[in-house]
Formats: sequence, C-alpha cells, structure tokens
Amino acid sequence: MKLNFIALAVPLFIFFMLLEYWVSVKKKKAVYHFNEAVANLNVGIGERLSDMLTTGAFFYVFSWVHHHYALFSIPSSLLTWILLFLLTDLIWYWYHRVGHEVNLFWSAHVVHHQSEDFNFTVSARITVFQAVARGLFWSVLPLIGFDPGMITILLLIHGAYPFFTHTQLIGKLGWLEYILVTPSHHRVHHSSNPAYLDKNYGDVLIIWDKIFGTFKEEQEAPVYGLTTPLNSHSFLWQHFHFILEMMVAFRSAKGPGGKLRVLFGKPDDIDPRIRPYLERKLLNRNQQAQQTLWLKQFIFLQTLFTLSLLFIIILFEWYFKPAQLVIAALFIILSVISTGAMLEQKRWVFYLDFARLGLAGIFIFSIIPSVYLLVTVLLVLAGILAFYKTIQHRYVSLLYTYT
Repeated sequence: MKLNFIALAVPLFIFFMLLEYWVSVKKKKAVYHFNEAVANLNVGIGERLSDMLTTGAFFYVFSWVHHHYALFSIPSSLLTWILLFLLTDLIWYWYHRVGHEVNLFWSAHVVHHQSEDFNFTVSARITVFQAVARGLFWSVLPLIGFDPGMITILLLIHGAYPFFTHTQLIGKLGWLEYILVTPSHHRVHHSSNPAYLDKNYGDVLIIWDKIFGTFKEEQEAPVYGLTTPLNSHSFLWQHFHFILEMMVAFRSAKGPGGKLRVLFGKPDDIDPRIRPYLERKLLNRNQQAQQTLWLKQFIFLQTLFTLSLLFIIILFEWYFKPAQLVIAALFIILSVISTGAMLEQKRWVFYLDFARLGLAGIFIFSIIPSVYLLVTVLLVLAGILAFYKTIQHRYVSLLYTYT
C-alpha cells in the first residue's frame, strides 16, 4: 500500500497542541482562546493542503535548477550535510528578515503574525504565498550544487523545529539560549512591543541575529499580534487585507518611484488610514453579535471534520484521481472559509454550505458512479434550493443570536 506518511504530521501536531492546552489549564494560564485557536487551525489547514499540491512542484524546480544551472556538483557526506544545514538556516534568516522589511514579502508573511495568542496553533499560520516566497529563496541551494533530494529532506526536518518555539509554557533554556532559537527568543519575535519589533529572525540557530545585529533578549512581558490588531478571524480577510492595502496605496502613489516604494518599501510606509477604510467598505462588522454555545460546538465539529478529511486526503493521495483531489481541496478551502465566516457571524455562510454539499455529492459520485446516488444527491440539492428562504432563516437563527 502506497501512503503519504507526511499526513502523520497532522495528528502529531494536533497531539502537541492538545498537550499544551492541557498543561496550560493545569497551570491556570490563559494561553488558548477559542476564536484564535480555530482561526490559526484554519490557516494551517490551508497550508497543509497547499503543501500537498505544491511540494512536488518545488522539488521539480530544485531539480531543474540543479540539472541546468548548478555551479558545482556537491556529493553527499557528513560535511556537506552540515554545510547545507548552515546555509539553509542562513537563507531562512534573510528570507524571514526580508519578509518583515519589504511590503511585497510582508503581504505573504503577515498572516503568521496576526494572532494575539502565542501557542502551538500559531505555528500553523503559514500561507501558500509564504511557501512560494521561501521556495524562491531556497532555490539558491540547487544553484550552488546541492542535490535536490538532500535539500528536500533537510527542509522537512528544518521546518519541524519552529513548531516547538511557539509556546509560552517553556522558559529560558540556559546555555541553549546562546545557540538555538528558543521559545523565549521567538516570543520576542512575535511581540508588538516597540522594543521587540523586527528582532530574532532566526529559525533554528540564533547566531545569525547576533552576527547581523537583530538579536533581542526577552525582558519585558510580550504583547502578541500586529502593532495595529486585525480584530478579525475571517480566513479571507486574514490572507488578503494587506494585499488590498497595498493595491490601494499603489493606485494612489505618485509616479513610478512612489509605486515601487509601495511594493518594496517597509510596512510602516503604508498609509494606516487604508485598512480602516477597507474594513468599513468590505467587512460590515456586526459589533452586537454574540457567540452561542451551539455555534461554538458547530465550529468545533466542523474544524475536527475538516482536519480528519485533510488527513485522509493527504495519507491516501496516491489513490485519488487528480479531479477528485481538486474537488476535495475545494471542499476543504470552502470549509475553512465557512468556519471563519461563522466566527465573524456572517449570514452568507449558508451559500458556502450549499456549495460544500454540492461538492460532497460530486466527490461521492466520482468514487461510486451510481445513477441512483446521483439522482438522490440532485433531488436533495433541488429540495434545499426550493426551500432556500425558510432553511436559510432557520439555519442562521440556530447558529447566531443578536442582542
């Protein structure tokens, strides 16, 4: 049986998240908050899904660069593995630093810093845009002459370490603080305290920050999130708000120089009045909405189901046809958008669930091509469509309540 064992990362990381939550409750530390945790997992689900669809593409790019343009032919040995690790970590440092200091790259990385919690779920806040950006940076490794297989293996190992630095439950680690990026160092990086801004970019080794002058020791209590809090758990808004801010700023900028500064300047250069303008125009917040216990339970079950489906799809991806994978991917993306919409208590969530039901029917029919099954699914969809107004009213009323 051919299985994709990378799928095991999903239950493994969920286990550590639950363990951290349990320890935080035992220690009576408010480390987890429901809305933040679900929003973080939503982004993580999207990232795991995109990895399934793009990892092969990255390996192909590395192989193509290595085959056509490699400057050297570097054999596999203990010394070259150590050298590859050091170069990988150094490239990460500069990719990460550019991701904070250049708007074009910050638009991909900003999602990782939006949460006002700091726990293992925050490590999941990585977008497909960010994966593409860092893949471009790491393309220098096959150009130098490192084997794509070595690069891929090391990136998988290298990518697992930062998960464990996203926690408030581990204090300082003695002499390791001088060598590795520890939870203490990374808490500084995720903080919006003025003294902590743009510090500690390292991924595994903290030595690069000390060499390039961006190191800061944790001293005052960190305040997490963006300097101007996002105050939204919408999957779509989290991913696209800064891109939209850049578009507005780009349109308003004077001359080629001004437009280039929007793309390659610093995030602080974007007019801070743009985001409130976009929020008023696009978000239509309901400040009086109250979360019900039923809504939380519904969101929890939907998140659990989506995670389970993601695990199954990745584990057995070799047994699905490309069209089936695309349908499943669309279903999962609509699910995380739907969950974010429910956290924001948007009434248009019904449309997403209707679309998800249609995709589920198509997916089931692609596996079991029964005419009777297809007719049944179509009748159910037709029935829902026919009684749309009544169903929508009752459905939304069950989920949301307003004061």
